[in-house]
Amino acid sequence: MPEALMNKQNATPRILIVGDIMLDRYWFGEVNRISPEAPVPVVLIEKSEERLGGAANVARNVSALGAGCSILGIVGRDEAGRTVENMLNEGGITPFLHVDPHISTTVKLRVVGRQQQLLRLDFEKKPTQETLANKQVQYRTLLDSHDIIVFSDYGKGALSNVSSMIAEAKQAGKTTLVDPKGEDFTIYTGATILTPNKSELRQVVGGWNNEEELTAKAQKLRESLQLDYLLLTRSEEGMSLFGKDEVIHIPTVAREVFDVSGAGDTVIATLATMLGNGKTVAEAVDIANRAGGIVVGKLGTATVTSEELFG
Repeated sequence: MPEALMNKQNATPRILIVGDIMLDRYWFGEVNRISPEAPVPVVLIEKSEERLGGAANVARNVSALGAGCSILGIVGRDEAGRTVENMLNEGGITPFLHVDPHISTTVKLRVVGRQQQLLRLDFEKKPTQETLANKQVQYRTLLDSHDIIVFSDYGKGALSNVSSMIAEAKQAGKTTLVDPKGEDFTIYTGATILTPNKSELRQVVGGWNNEEELTAKAQKLRESLQLDYLLLTRSEEGMSLFGKDEVIHIPTVAREVFDVSGAGDTVIATLATMLGNGKTVAEAVDIANRAGGIVVGKLGTATVTSEELFG
């Protein structure tokens, strides 16, 4: 097993989440008629909710499982950014937020009527190079005090320098987990574990016709990126773990799929927490698979508790 994964049993592992921070907003209402102005439903809003999203949802999941958690990211100088900071503090997460006055905090606003998502509005803008540079400096100061680093990439710009961050973490002997985005996975070279879903992997390696072809393509990618493991999340097909000396297929445990929003966040958060608590990679993946099966039965970005996982 790679040295970075040989974590000793630790009751409270320290996990650092780095990535794109978002605020998920939900407006719930009743739909009883169609607008006379256009063929669209009229939603009478009755209540609203706010939840941490993106990298902040990963942190929320880590904290819910009892691990010590910090988050490094970027927000705007606005009401949404202040809301994110307050929610992180309330969730027992240590925030290291860099405020960029030139952007707005990334917000995803969902309108839900009769338990059906009708519309999503996104508000986002990439951070400035100055803010990214300041974040990189603080990242270096945080490495020593954390056991595992999780990079949560949603393609919003906060991980524009992820290659150097992975290299610095590897040099420091840290375990690094990456939830990737986009068609260029070379920027994640050297990570300990990469966790793409099926569509993300297809963008990079193309399709496959059978398990043998999938294994060959996944292993070739893992080797080219110098990864210790590639963990493929496969929705209803469960998960597949590809390592140098092992390939493990784990069937799904989801009883009912209600909402897949944030399921990948829960998986990587659980994986990081279990590794931090001394589990082997295979054990951690099995538990993360159970966590993913639980969270897809909940509405929106949600968390899984230790009680739900272990009874």
